[in-house]
Amino acid sequence: MSPEAQTSNARIGSDYGSIPGQVVHPKRQIGVVSAVFIIFNRIIGTGIFATPSAILGFSGSVGLSMVMWVIGATIAAAGMQVYIIWGTALPHNGGEKNYLEYLFPTPHRLITSIYAANAIILAYATGSCLVFAEYTLASIASSPSHLSSSPDVFLSPVRIVASLCLTSVVLLHGLHIKSGLRLQNLLGMLKVVILFFVAMTGFVALGGGLHDGVERPGNFDSWEKIWEGSRGGGNVICACLYNVIWSYVGFSNANYALSEMHNPAKTLRIAGPLAIITVTVFYLLCNVAYFAAATKEEITQSKRLVAALLFRNVWGPSAERVLNSFVALSALGNVLSVSFSQGRVNQALAKEDVIPFSKFFSSNWPNQAPLPGLGLHWAVCNAVIFALPAGDAYNFVINVISYPLAVINAVISFGLVYLSFHDDSAKKDVPSSTTPLVSSETSTDSISPSFARNRSLTIPALFFGIANVFLFIVPLVEPPPGVEPYEHLPYWTHALGGWGVFALGALWWMIHYMGR
Repeated sequence: MSPEAQTSNARIGSDYGSIPGQVVHPKRQIGVVSAVFIIFNRIIGTGIFATPSAILGFSGSVGLSMVMWVIGATIAAAGMQVYIIWGTALPHNGGEKNYLEYLFPTPHRLITSIYAANAIILAYATGSCLVFAEYTLASIASSPSHLSSSPDVFLSPVRIVASLCLTSVVLLHGLHIKSGLRLQNLLGMLKVVILFFVAMTGFVALGGGLHDGVERPGNFDSWEKIWEGSRGGGNVICACLYNVIWSYVGFSNANYALSEMHNPAKTLRIAGPLAIITVTVFYLLCNVAYFAAATKEEITQSKRLVAALLFRNVWGPSAERVLNSFVALSALGNVLSVSFSQGRVNQALAKEDVIPFSKFFSSNWPNQAPLPGLGLHWAVCNAVIFALPAGDAYNFVINVISYPLAVINAVISFGLVYLSFHDDSAKKDVPSSTTPLVSSETSTDSISPSFARNRSLTIPALFFGIANVFLFIVPLVEPPPGVEPYEHLPYWTHALGGWGVFALGALWWMIHYMGR
């Protein structure tokens, strides 16, 4: 291994306040159960309670809506396989950062700087914090609409509760990681209970057990009824899939904490598919429940409160407040999972000396957890929470987070395909803790993973890559009436914002590294 690589490895293992050059390995305390819930909590936020109405509105029929969810699950499964392959080869904290660096080692630090801009500038936990706040207040207030009637007030109740939620999560993960993981696992199990209850409510509705005065919707009465109203066209399908795949974002979450995982290769191979299968079964059952309890018109008009509509039609209006608390807890689990991974991404970037104050942000001070990295994410998210205006700006932030992710997923997917046909891994230095991908040549200093050509690698990578190209090309095409992402902003705004974030990373590289 080259002297530069050895120095880098020593820096990667070092902590703020530790002896220079001392390698400190993170404690491996994540098993299969915790890994499943790290993924599960990240995927299951509020999507399944909010997006089905939009997907039905775009597709026009129950049958096509269900087909879109199946296609989304297939894409997510392919993506999970891509991340398992990468995670098995490079089992270190950092996720996509490691994979992009392996694919683009030169120019030095360019791809890392571009990825760093995406990871740090985009406030990933903000949306779930705001949803937690909104549904928490709605579950305890006599007039929930009054609480959210003035979203532009700087110190509105929603913003204050959202900030308190984020602060509590950051302190928990940063000061007592075991307690954070326990709460994360508990909320993950609670999500299973919530989704199970939603699914069972659907079976009650299918059996005719609707609340007094609620007419039977009859969405499953015949094959013709199931497909009635289906809409064709590429833009319609694109709009549906964009919402479905957004509901699956997070299947790569465990890859950000592989250094803290027991036997990461084995754990990831078990936890990843198990989480995806579980999520898919619940997603399909929940959609059946919605269609069994309400008409298509009711569902499309309910917008993000489709689950509340289900409970009201089956159990009565009083059940809506209970559902609000359920959705709030689901959002809290999502905040825990996103923050857990994002703190480690920030730490990994700091260890590479990509961001300012790298020595501090790369540390495990004060309790062997990345509190400084979590604090960086806390600062960015709070800035967005208190600066975010109502209306289009909120939708813009959500979309501008998912757009760069589609670009990154496409790159690492096609990168796997390229490596399977052009295996030059022997020329690259890989840290000695790396597990071989397919086969390897082992020495005392390094392991060179071999990306051997095989269908199990290339087929899911190619499929996932094409799907993500689809996701970042579609926003550049003008949508038909009724499918516009914004009320006032141009439809391509988030695409421009996504590429702008990458450009900022490249600019930072030019200032910080170019010419060194």
